[in-house]
Amino acid sequence: MKPSVVTGSRLTPACPDKLLLQGKCQMTSILTNSAAMAALQTLRSIDNSLETTQARVSSGLRVETAADNAAYWSIATTMRSDNRAISTVADALGLGAAKVDTAYTSLENVIEVMSEIKAKLVAAREPGVDKNKINDEILELKNQLVSASQSASFSGENWLYNTGTDPLGVKSVVASFVRSAGGNVKVATLDFNTENSVLIDIQDPDRGYLTKAIEIDDIMENPPAGIGPYVMIDMDLIDNPDPDATGVIQIKGDTTYEELDAMISVTDYIIKDLTNAASTLGAITKRINMQESFVATLGDVIDKGIGRLVDADMNEESTRLKALQTQQQLGIQSLSIANSSAENILQLFRQ
Repeated sequence: MKPSVVTGSRLTPACPDKLLLQGKCQMTSILTNSAAMAALQTLRSIDNSLETTQARVSSGLRVETAADNAAYWSIATTMRSDNRAISTVADALGLGAAKVDTAYTSLENVIEVMSEIKAKLVAAREPGVDKNKINDEILELKNQLVSASQSASFSGENWLYNTGTDPLGVKSVVASFVRSAGGNVKVATLDFNTENSVLIDIQDPDRGYLTKAIEIDDIMENPPAGIGPYVMIDMDLIDNPDPDATGVIQIKGDTTYEELDAMISVTDYIIKDLTNAASTLGAITKRINMQESFVATLGDVIDKGIGRLVDADMNEESTRLKALQTQQQLGIQSLSIANSSAENILQLFRQ
């Protein structure tokens, strides 16, 4: 009687030296299990895919390393670096805005004080007024001008008050980080010439709006003879006022109407210059605010662009993860079946 072998759940007459597989006799070996090898190879492939999917789910990135996609990884890395630079630009804009706002606020106060001085000079023109008392008020207002100028300091910079021998020069505020089409990068700045804002210059009074002498002939159509020039603030007289000093905007009991008219004209002329300076600072403030908004929006857009390149679609990855987990379980079962099939050969040696 022919020996029988097991195929599935039934016994089948054995082929000579072979097993019956799908109606055909197949060679059986206890050294080489082809079915187990095929199942193991499939399981390894599933495990690799599962590992990749799990990494994407845990990191949220479809392209995490250069090995995932060299081109996208390179672009994303460069743009992340640029975005850090743009973030630094936003911080620099905030610092620049604070400096400009400080200068503008002080300058605005100076204009208000100057307007008050002009009003006092006009009041001194009224007959019978006590000019000495008005002058005392003007002196206090001048002290306020100096105080406002000295207080306009932020982060060690004061654009209104200069104590150095050299001019304050041009001040720059970092405005943007630019990468050209050719890959070259540069930092763009907003520049402001402090020549348009300095109020008091200790070393060279001619560089300050409040300390420079103004010729009457330059600002009045019919200037009175022998009057002027006038300076608003003489720093040597701030701490030690001299009521007899000449060429300084201050009034005495014998100050004439012509002199008062000249002082009013000088004061009004300075206010116009200060107003222009404040307008310039205001324009820079608006530009900085616009640039801050643009930089913030640009950073968000770059983040979105990077995300489109390297971020994983979590809906897709979670679905793939579930499918791969199911395939892994089936692969393990297939490998178990393939390994157990060799045990069936033992039945050939049983009585």
